[in-house]
This record gives sequence, structure tokens and C-alpha cells, in this order.
Amino acid sequence: MPVDNEKNDGYEDDYSRRKVKFEIYGEEMIEKTVNSSGNSGRVYLPPEWIGTKVKVVKC
Repeated sequence: MPVDNEKNDGYEDDYSRRKVKFEIYGEEMIEKTVNSSGNSGRVYLPPEWIGTKVKVVKC
């Protein structure tokens, strides 16, 4: 039985393009630009951050 996975009511497109506000608590912040790396992107972080939990927010 076919399933209509291509149904587009416009909601997802509008929602994904809106800016939202994040309030984040942490110990340190670094602002960087993502560089190209093959078919992906890459951001280098300090070696002291290895093994820690980080969050990435696209601005």
C-alpha cells in the first residue's frame, strides 16, 4: 500500500526557516566559521575540549 511521504503542507518549510532564541549555560564559548571538508563541514575545537559535551547552533 503506497504511503504519501511527499505531502507538503508548508508547515515544515516555514518552521525550519524561522529564527528561534536559545538560552544556553556553559563554561566557555567560541565563535567559528565552518570550513569545507569533503562532502561535509568541519570546525576545529581546542584539544582541551576533547571528551566534553558541546552544542552547535547555526546562526
